[in-house]
Amino acid sequence: MPPAAERVPWRWLAAGRASRRLVLVVVFVALLLDNMLLTVVVPIIPTFLYTTEYEGANSSVAAARTEPAPPALKAPPFSSMFSYFDNTTVTVSGSTSTMELANGMENSPLPQPPASSPPRMSSCLEGEEFLDKENVRVGLLFASKALVQLVVNPSVGLLTNRTGYHIPMFIGFVIMFVSTVMFAFSGTYTLLFIARALQGIGSSFSSVAGLGMLASVYTDDFERGNAMGIALGGLALGVLIGAPFGSVMYEFVGKSSPFLVLAFLALLDGALQLCILQPSKICPESTKGTPVVTLLRDPYILVAAGALCFSNMGVAMLEPTLPIWMMQTMCSPKWQLGMAFLPASISYLIGTNLFGILANKMGRWLCSLIGMAVVGISLLCVPLAKNIYGLIGPNGGLGFAIGMVDSSMMPIMGYLVDLRHTSVYGNVYAIADVAFCMGFAIGPSTGGAIVRAIGFPWLMIIIGVINIAYAPLCWYLRNPPAKEEKIAILSQECPMQTKSHTTQKTLRDFPLTDDSDVEAENAE
Repeated sequence: MPPAAERVPWRWLAAGRASRRLVLVVVFVALLLDNMLLTVVVPIIPTFLYTTEYEGANSSVAAARTEPAPPALKAPPFSSMFSYFDNTTVTVSGSTSTMELANGMENSPLPQPPASSPPRMSSCLEGEEFLDKENVRVGLLFASKALVQLVVNPSVGLLTNRTGYHIPMFIGFVIMFVSTVMFAFSGTYTLLFIARALQGIGSSFSSVAGLGMLASVYTDDFERGNAMGIALGGLALGVLIGAPFGSVMYEFVGKSSPFLVLAFLALLDGALQLCILQPSKICPESTKGTPVVTLLRDPYILVAAGALCFSNMGVAMLEPTLPIWMMQTMCSPKWQLGMAFLPASISYLIGTNLFGILANKMGRWLCSLIGMAVVGISLLCVPLAKNIYGLIGPNGGLGFAIGMVDSSMMPIMGYLVDLRHTSVYGNVYAIADVAFCMGFAIGPSTGGAIVRAIGFPWLMIIIGVINIAYAPLCWYLRNPPAKEEKIAILSQECPMQTKSHTTQKTLRDFPLTDDSDVEAENAE
């Protein structure tokens, strides 16, 4: 092979490592797989636990009750020997039913059990009490991912400041692959719980490192908003594909099939990261980032984090409770449990891509305010649905509105750090991910308990009113003060430097090369 031909792949690889678009592709794919795994379990877990625990327990009880039946079947041959001599002894041997049938009696109790079954529709599941308890158990299982992610996120933010974004991103891939394989072969509630918690650790590494990486590469605020919208499109696409894909594969192929497909896609993502990001290379931030505690004292960051938390809490409450409510009230088959989330996923995909561009023109604070109001109204309309078609409108509006909030708030978090703090993004996106995870931790864990106590409609009313009441707070993000004005807003216990800095920085190749720091100093 000619030397020039051998150099072509290496030139392409070197060009790819310096391309911001390929970095965006890596983050897009990572968020896609993370959220596919997040939602693929939504239609699978409730029906899988019902099949393995409720129906399995009832079948064993039924088998135990039918064990004495064989001796009864053996009795007629034994009594028939006596009936050969004396027919009057047949009643003593327990074969009165055969004698009654011979005499034409029709008062036998055997036809009665089938008469009790018609009141329940054939497609509805039995075990109302079990389904009510399952609300809580499924909610805790879904919330375990977000709870673990909530704890791990601050540590990942500190790790990215010390090692850069490449290594945490690859660690997230490894953990996500292990979690996916564990989901495929877990057959008990405990193992599923552990797999979900592992997913939380992997998701923390992937999301914090990925969003921080994008913010460091796209330094212009307008370009950053567009890039965040595209990356959140990967998140939306994962949510879009996950639930319908899981329900169809579980119904027609089996429980393990969707997870094995995701594991294969995760391997492809890992190979892409190895080629583009060079995860063995440590690239610490040249500037020390603002501490997490200082960022948490910034009221504007707290308002933005609260909007992310409460808007996503609504769909987080729907994930464990809506499928069970459909099983109880609509008698829905398995495949419909995932398809119910399809309108929300499609509209979320449209919303994130559309308002990634429009939000910068009309004002991100206004997009967030309108989005939270629409989230609340949509949640109030969910209990009005009588069948799966009645869920199209509320779920579609819910997904579109959450897309408005997410595509507006993620760039705002980076903009607030540029405006009011040091432009190092690991910690602020750790806070954004913590807010996101708080919604997905509090939502499922409390939603199941609230449904069991006061019912599903009241749960939707509560979270809908909370979103509508929080929406006006987004007005404070309309014109946040710059860094010089921060001392007048924050407490005196948090002194900060008052010199200003611009959000425009010299754009350098990514990943950073060994000579990049020298070039930046010469440019200055």
